[in-house]
Amino acid sequence: QVQLVESGGGSVQAGGSLRLSCTAYGYIANIACMGWFRQAPGKEREGVAAVVTGGGSTYYDDSVKGRFTISQDSAKGTLYLQMNSLKPEDTAMYYCAAQFGTWYLRTQAYEYNYWGQGTQVTVSS
Repeated sequence: QVQLVESGGGSVQAGGSLRLSCTAYGYIANIACMGWFRQAPGKEREGVAAVVTGGGSTYYDDSVKGRFTISQDSAKGTLYLQMNSLKPEDTAMYYCAAQFGTWYLRTQAYEYNYWGQGTQVTVSS
């Protein structure tokens, strides 16, 4: 079992930056992949970025490429999402996700069994 706790959300103006953190507690040694997802009101949860544990492959949704960077500190069990050049359309609840098992890049929500409680990001124009 693992628990995920996100932090770092907030309200910023367009063009600003935020850094989200997700700390994993519990048996984290065999986490294979972690990702960030977001969900805006009335919309489905969508994948933003993902990384294979240990510095492997990364994934970014086209809407955030060049603006967001996913990284991790495996020793600390912490996942980060650096968000630059934020846009109003980035406004959403952001969730951290983790999955054990085979080491491959997971980009869809159904591929993850462990989720954090979410942290709100609001970008004003």
